[in-house]
Amino acid sequence: MADSLICGDTQCRVSSVLNRDVKQFGKKFMFDSNEETCWNSDQGDCQWLILDFPQSVRLSEFKVQFQGGFSAKTCRLEGSSADGDFTTISHFYPEDNNSLQCFPIQESAAVTRIKITFEHSTDFFGRIIVYTLDILGEKST
Repeated sequence: MADSLICGDTQCRVSSVLNRDVKQFGKKFMFDSNEETCWNSDQGDCQWLILDFPQSVRLSEFKVQFQGGFSAKTCRLEGSSADGDFTTISHFYPEDNNSLQCFPIQESAAVTRIKITFEHSTDFFGRIIVYTLDILGEKST
């Protein structure tokens, strides 16, 4: 059974925040389980986020909930060891709607960092709005 790999010790960085207003649209809102809060990127192509896990993990599923009209057409998931270069794990093709979307990850190597790139937003200005994001898997030994 896969569990959420995001915990209090997981570090997150994002490409941008709308108007730099982290109090209203910051990255923390993707993980707070509140359906009324969200991360809202600023405009521009290829918005991204990086998660640094406290230990090595194996990924099994990627879950994301966008706001319709502000979703990515393509998501690229990459992974790396602590100081290594990112290598592509998988590509996902989300639908442009408000539902929670789940994407299985096939045979992921153990990683300590992942990067999710939101390519080609459905928004004309390239903004991405994420209400929920979760990575499922297991801790690696």
